[in-house]
Amino acid sequence: MGSFQAIANYELLSALTGQMREAAMLDDWDRLIGIERQRSDLVESMKAVDAEAKLDAAERGRKARLIAQVMDADTEIRVRVQRWMGQLQHELQSNRQEQRVLKAYGV
Repeated sequence: MGSFQAIANYELLSALTGQMREAAMLDDWDRLIGIERQRSDLVESMKAVDAEAKLDAAERGRKARLIAQVMDADTEIRVRVQRWMGQLQHELQSNRQEQRVLKAYGV
């Protein structure tokens, strides 16, 4: 297992994060959540392998590049999710105001 599995895990982590970014760009929140669950499971399983892997300089470089890709994608995802959450909050507030008006005027 060792270094090969560790790098393979980071490759998969990067791929899943890319899929999450794609889902966020398409406002496909259900898909994003499903992929995020897969990614969380992967991250949990990576811990033991990563702790034991002895990486050479090239592998450490590849790992660093993959982590940077994941972090960049996470930033884009976070921006999209925050924008979506803001829109949802605005819609909920508008609905509450509408309900208060309807209640106040007995409609």
